[in-house]
Amino acid sequence: MTKNIASAARPAPPIGGFQEVDGRRVFVHRLGSGGPAVVFLPGAGAVGLDYFAVQQGVSQFRTAVVYDRGGTGYSDPLPLPLPRTAAAVSTELYELLHAQDIAAPYVLVAHSLGGAHAQRFTQLYPQEVAGLVWLDGFHRDWEDFMPAAASPAADQQMAPRPEQIAQMRPALHEMFAELLADYPHHLRQPLIDAHVSDEWLRVGIAERRSLVALADELRAGPDIPDVPVVALTADGTDPGVQAAMPEQAIRAIHEGMRRMAAAVVSTVSFGEHRIVPDVGHHQLCFRRPGVVVQAIRDVVDRATRA
Repeated sequence: MTKNIASAARPAPPIGGFQEVDGRRVFVHRLGSGGPAVVFLPGAGAVGLDYFAVQQGVSQFRTAVVYDRGGTGYSDPLPLPLPRTAAAVSTELYELLHAQDIAAPYVLVAHSLGGAHAQRFTQLYPQEVAGLVWLDGFHRDWEDFMPAAASPAADQQMAPRPEQIAQMRPALHEMFAELLADYPHHLRQPLIDAHVSDEWLRVGIAERRSLVALADELRAGPDIPDVPVVALTADGTDPGVQAAMPEQAIRAIHEGMRRMAAAVVSTVSFGEHRIVPDVGHHQLCFRRPGVVVQAIRDVVDRATRA
């Protein structure tokens, strides 16, 4: 691992360090020991350290790894602009884990957009996966379950334009300050500042432009392998969404998310779907870390017995 220093385009992370992958520095932070290792795949606009509270809990019983995809978070920029294919992201993760000498198989914890990357990883490296924890993950059949207003194409169109970033910043600063309120100060303030920076906001918007292409890419491959899966559905509403969408549309999205998660777990021999009330999609790992840790523990235990 290289030294924990800033590049011209990325600030230095408050903890963790870097692993060189394909000539670029990829941010990674690991805690704990023992396998199967648990690997977190962030959502769009999220970074590995957003899952720090859950990582700490998991590190009490297994190796827990958070990282930032190339071009996002604290990792180095990419030579080509975002978005990337799920295959490129999955290959990078595979190389990162092996360069870190983290032995397979892994339990993948996929949040939001990370669901697409987790599914592609299982398609490319099925023997490397011991289990999945699905946190409101993006699925290739998203459009079959969600209302038209939340389709991948509609979501891409609703992504904020670069000129809207300045208008969003005060509300986003307030949101991240609240989400990260319980984090240690040496993590909290740097994460808040970075999350509302022009660069991190642009990256989050860019990744959301890939949803249609990601769904097409995933449909060309097989279903997830027959490994233990626990899917969590956040059944509350994030404050920003509540203000921006009518109640009827929110209810339709929640119903679609529940049905999609139930379909995901129905494809494996051991699958369980759990509803997490009174917490929004973006709030899940910040507000209910214990619930997420328990889901991970259950998948790890099942995978170990298998």
